[in-house]
Amino acid sequence: MGETVLVVDDEREIADLIEVYLKNEGFAVRTFYRAKDALACIAGEKIDLAVLDVMLPDGDGFALCRKIREEHTFPILLLTAKGEETDKITGFALGADDYVTKPFRPLELVARVKAQLRRYTRYNPAAARPDGLLVRGGLTVDPGTHECTLDGKPLVLTPTEFAILQILCEERGRVVGSEQLFAQIWGEAYFTKNNNTIATHIRHLREKMGDSVERPKYIKTVWGVGYKIEG
Repeated sequence: MGETVLVVDDEREIADLIEVYLKNEGFAVRTFYRAKDALACIAGEKIDLAVLDVMLPDGDGFALCRKIREEHTFPILLLTAKGEETDKITGFALGADDYVTKPFRPLELVARVKAQLRRYTRYNPAAARPDGLLVRGGLTVDPGTHECTLDGKPLVLTPTEFAILQILCEERGRVVGSEQLFAQIWGEAYFTKNNNTIATHIRHLREKMGDSVERPKYIKTVWGVGYKIEG
C-alpha cells in the first residue's frame, strides 16, 4: 500500500496498538500523543489519512480536525467514546469522514482505514464523458484526479463530500436516498433510524457551493425520498 497514516491518541497503549496493526497491513504510520506534534508532522510531510482521538491533553480531536480541514482534504477518522452520539455529529460537522467508538476491535479500525482510502482514491468512470469528467451545468467532478470545480473555481471538499457529489452526478438526475448514499460510502446500513450524517454533509456541500434548500441550483431535495443533481 505505502500510504501514510497519522495516529493521534494520548493513550499510548491504544496509539501504539493501532500503529502495530496498520504497519502489519503495509501502511507507514506517524504516531503522536499531542495535537501540537501532529500538526508539526502534517506541515512537513504528506499524510494520506488521519486517525484522531477526540480527547487530547493539549486540546481535542475536534479542534485538530477543524485545523486540518483548513488546508487538507485527506480522510479523517475519529475515535469517540462509546455511546457519545453528539461526538459523532460534531465530528461530521467539522469535516470528519468516519468514526470508531471505543473500545474497538483493531481489525475493524484497519478495515475502515482501508475503506476510506479506497474511496478517496477510487476511479469510477460510470456515467462520465469520454475524458472521465462528470459535468452537470457549471459543476465538474473529476473522479480520476479527485478534483471538483464550480463555474471554473475549485471546490475544496472532504473525501465524503466528494463521494456524495460523484454519486449524485453519476446518477444523472435520478433520486438517491440517504440510505443508499450511506451504504455506498460507508459500506454498511444506517446505524440508527434517526441518522442525519448524510444530511449534515449535504448541508456543508450546499454551503460550499452557494446552493440553497429553497432555490437549489444543483443539489435538490426530494422530500422523503433523497437527493439528486440534474443536468
